[in-house]
Amino acid sequence: MEITVHIASGFSKNQTGGNKAGVVLLEQPLTPQQKLAVAKELGFSETAFLSKAPQADFRFDYFTPKEEVDLCGHATIASFALLSYLNKLSKQQYRIDTNAGRLSITIKDGVIFMEQNKPLFSDVLSLEQLADCFDTNAINDQIPIQIVSTGLKDILVPIKTTAQLQQVVPDFEEIKKVSALQQVVGMHLYAMEKERIVCRNFAPLFDINEESATGTSNAALACFLYQKCALEKEVYRFEQGSNLSEPSEIFVKLATNSQKEIQHVYVGGRGHYCETVTIDTDTLA
Repeated sequence: MEITVHIASGFSKNQTGGNKAGVVLLEQPLTPQQKLAVAKELGFSETAFLSKAPQADFRFDYFTPKEEVDLCGHATIASFALLSYLNKLSKQQYRIDTNAGRLSITIKDGVIFMEQNKPLFSDVLSLEQLADCFDTNAINDQIPIQIVSTGLKDILVPIKTTAQLQQVVPDFEEIKKVSALQQVVGMHLYAMEKERIVCRNFAPLFDINEESATGTSNAALACFLYQKCALEKEVYRFEQGSNLSEPSEIFVKLATNSQKEIQHVYVGGRGHYCETVTIDTDTLA
């Protein structure tokens, strides 16, 4: 059986860079094994499979080349950028069903915002627990290293300067071990200088050594900066992907109540269509 697979980029900057994802608009069902085989054949960090949903606008399933994951920010942004390119969008707000729950999507002025779950703050880690992953001298020990999730768990690691962040040499096997032990997707490193927040993301446990744009990780980071570092912004803007020559920008908006508790989390960005390919599922292993 031949299926059409679109390739689009999420969190791109000026129609370049971002993080590419496969997008399949399902006209007939595929088994989880077939979806995994398609994702593996494409080789992108994630591929999104869109289908009809009884009580939402779309059902989204996400697969890495290794396994299914509950949620993926950049693949969702890429999917809506593709739907826009194909003139399949007729309103500004949509609801999607995912394994992480039902989420809302809002599109305004070309920026696609995706609702995340409320943040969950988990364990705080020590420098020693990351000692074999990379040179921990680069870590800013004035800020805690914490596991945070708005749908997927990441270890948020503060780095002293953007220069040191760019120079980090990760040991992917060690990061994989720590990620498995802590039951997280990976590590999200970040450095703050003046108004800039620059990030790098490592998820070798899911066969993604480094990713150029990660929506869920930056949504978790915005919540952490707001709640744990008293950094309040109307819109948080994160830069990522420069080390991979795929410059990306990710926006996060937080809705809070009068007690300054986070009520809603939205991660957003722009995206663009790249190309369309055909895959014969009968030839896939």
